[in-house]
Amino acid sequence: MIETKYGRIEGVDQGDYVEYRGVPFAKPPVGDLRWKAPQPPEPFAGVYQATEFKAKSVQEDGHSGPPYDRDFHDDPGFERPSSEDCLYLNIYAPKDAKGCPVALWIHGGAFMGGYSSEKEFDGAAYCHRGVIFVSVQYRLGVLGFLAHPWLTQEAGTSGNYGTLDQLAALDWVIENIAAFGGDPQNITVFGQSAGAMSVQTLVSSPLAAGKIQRAILQSGGSYGVGLHRDTPLAEQESYGEIFAQVLGANSLEEMRAKTVEEINAATGPFMGQVFPLAKGLFLVPVMDGRVLTGGYYDLMDRGEILDIPYLLGSTKNDILVPPEDPGNNPLATGSIAFSHKLEELGRKPAYVYSFTRDLPGDDLGAWHSAELWYMMGTLSRCWRPFTPADDALSDRMVDYWTNFMKTGDPNGPGLPRWQPCSKAEPFVLELNI
Repeated sequence: MIETKYGRIEGVDQGDYVEYRGVPFAKPPVGDLRWKAPQPPEPFAGVYQATEFKAKSVQEDGHSGPPYDRDFHDDPGFERPSSEDCLYLNIYAPKDAKGCPVALWIHGGAFMGGYSSEKEFDGAAYCHRGVIFVSVQYRLGVLGFLAHPWLTQEAGTSGNYGTLDQLAALDWVIENIAAFGGDPQNITVFGQSAGAMSVQTLVSSPLAAGKIQRAILQSGGSYGVGLHRDTPLAEQESYGEIFAQVLGANSLEEMRAKTVEEINAATGPFMGQVFPLAKGLFLVPVMDGRVLTGGYYDLMDRGEILDIPYLLGSTKNDILVPPEDPGNNPLATGSIAFSHKLEELGRKPAYVYSFTRDLPGDDLGAWHSAELWYMMGTLSRCWRPFTPADDALSDRMVDYWTNFMKTGDPNGPGLPRWQPCSKAEPFVLELNI
């Protein structure tokens, strides 16, 4: 049993580690708390039974195509219903944990989907290497990233609710992780795709100053070219006004009174109207003057990014790679540029990787998200005909990741040497069998 600031918790005994599933880090963002910054959770009554994963954030279900449908969503046992009541985290802690480094995982999904207990995620491999693994959920889509003049008038700014959720989870971990055997002064924040974009948002935010000691950005971190877009608050507010019209709401009170079903029904038509205007993904973190005080690359130019160790990279057939030009990988280019920009700022360059293993079982190659099975150590859950060489690659990757979480350097005994990606030696570690 664990004694936290909010009361006692019991989890699921897994032998040499314990899983604490569905631990609330904020009040449910429902009713009057919809489209507001997260509030601290209520203390537990009695002993909180952290034995079941909670509902995922509100999102559209059943629309993930290949390979995601078969790889990540083929087992109903891992699926969860969606709900506004979604602000929970999961903790995987070794039983003998004492002063362990902590890894806070942020899932991807284009800021529109995904959840913390997906089939490919697990903390067991991290616990076995002496790291506490925490996975977090956050509000998505219009509930997580909508801005509107009504909301700005109410709170001084708007949007970024999903990012504020991530910050609240980080604060909860800092306040409580020592009770699980973790070191609150040794936290690595890591994520993939929108999760990596979230990590870059956090390390670029003054609200995270002093709270993060290392960062890993998988297929989403970049400088100069990548997935990021600098969205002014006024632009996001204009999209929010369109959403209110589609929703049929004439006031903020009416917006908050709408049911989740009504919001879901309005989301599709809303996206259809705004996507051509925004020319791409737009329900994303915005430059609100609080979470983000400028554009991503401008903040790096000014040195307004946390001065911590970084590890980042991409996959061979990543999301922006044109099929007709497979050698053109903007996320790979942006990862190298990220490292070189750190060096220009007088800081240590990053460790940069390229995951090039073509996953067995089809001809889709090393697609966006393909590395998740490997760096989570969950190959055995996948339908693909993995080989002992894949198991060895997975072990190497988890070793690199956990070594980095412990010391800021991924290298260790028995591992091929991983050099930082400097301008003089722009080394990129190839991850393959």
